[in-house]
Amino acid sequence: MPDGRPIERLVIFGATGDLAARMLLPSLYFLDADNLLPSELKIVASARSEMSRDAFTNYVRDLLKARPEGLDEAVWARFAARLDYLAADVTRGEGLAGVAAEVGARSTIFYLALSPSLYGAVCRALDASGLACGECRIVMEKPLGHDLASSQAINAEVGQVFEERRVFRIDHYLGKETVQNLLALRFANTFFEPLWNNLAIDHVQITVAETEGVGERWRYYDDYGALRDMVQNHMLQLLCLVAMEPPPDAGADSVRDEKVKVLKSLRRFDRATAQQLAVRGQYRAGVVDGRQAPSYVDEKGGPSDTETFVALRADIDNWRWAGVPFYLRTGKRLPERRTQIVIQFKPLPHLIFGERAEEDVSANRLVIDLQPDEDISLLLMNRRPGLTGNRLQALPLSLSLDDGGRRRIAYERLLLDVLAGNQSLFVRRDEVELAWSWIDSIAGAWTDLGITPRPYAAGSWGPAGAFALLERSGRTWLDE
Repeated sequence: MPDGRPIERLVIFGATGDLAARMLLPSLYFLDADNLLPSELKIVASARSEMSRDAFTNYVRDLLKARPEGLDEAVWARFAARLDYLAADVTRGEGLAGVAAEVGARSTIFYLALSPSLYGAVCRALDASGLACGECRIVMEKPLGHDLASSQAINAEVGQVFEERRVFRIDHYLGKETVQNLLALRFANTFFEPLWNNLAIDHVQITVAETEGVGERWRYYDDYGALRDMVQNHMLQLLCLVAMEPPPDAGADSVRDEKVKVLKSLRRFDRATAQQLAVRGQYRAGVVDGRQAPSYVDEKGGPSDTETFVALRADIDNWRWAGVPFYLRTGKRLPERRTQIVIQFKPLPHLIFGERAEEDVSANRLVIDLQPDEDISLLLMNRRPGLTGNRLQALPLSLSLDDGGRRRIAYERLLLDVLAGNQSLFVRRDEVELAWSWIDSIAGAWTDLGITPRPYAAGSWGPAGAFALLERSGRTWLDE
């Protein structure tokens, strides 16, 4: 630990929930398999339900056996020895007595795999029970609030107990290998930086598309919608990494300072621009992956004005990006699962190869795929082989990150950084609040104008307004 003793305990509150089952416990197991966990680290799982340690370890074993990677018995024996389980009411100091007895004065990470509405109460309980020591860290999942005011309230409550350098706000997209490689691509290669501006780039597209619907999450989702659930955190983080200036070094605050500058430069929406440059949609019944899919209203069981799709144009008012639109699009029940960043370069100013070549020419394009496959490809023009003149063809130069091995869970990297005390991939308080301020400008204008979501068929790429958003300037989404 850079500023104290090594971390000895990792306490997961909400350890029987979906996040722990799908992401946290498997990630910790795989880190142990690679001998990346500190030898002295113990993992204390906690939830409200009463459960013995043996019952919990059997539960975790079943989770890991059901994964496609299978279970290595030798690794499991070592990992199981780290596990303990303690039932607790984490919102009251006295409810944490058992955890306090186990953790004691050890340096500890508290991972809140809980509803953000509980974060303030949990921090007060940790403080009251004596667990919020100076060596301890706290990890919080998004979303932090529903708007700027509620986010500020949560951050203030947490900040009364844990100073900012002890707070790790997770956005799991930042742990993805391709996102890490985006920084290397930009700042470890000399030829990209002179082109990474409004002189060479026409526009940027960021798409986060999901084929599944809201399903059982409608109670949460109906209160948040796509704008607050996806754009506020994941998509704005990707935008910041694309648009940020080169930091002086890779230190946590150096990187986050540059992201904050981007958020400060984002042009706020007003009533006119929210109507013209932001599209709301909600899926109705349709066909996805060859199967009938119900509407959002049917899944909820009643009417709703919550958007399940957002497309918008973001403008960054600084010298590097003036005049370059950033198009953001996210939605549920879309035709395919895809997270992708497209850097579309400007067309050639003049073509020397004659009229026949004009129909062959495509502007250079850099495509960064985050899921389902991780890949970076650069579209280049090449002469077609043969004796029939200067005919051209577009060929992708692929920098595939698939080495045939196991694809890591993004949380593995993030958990390692929490253990090391490295905050580079975690979101600072001012980042969160600036992002909410921008989102509030869109949501507020929609409310003032009475703009409700436009319907789109499940299995389509959203309402017609999403296509018009680009077509008005002669551009198209990459999938069109």
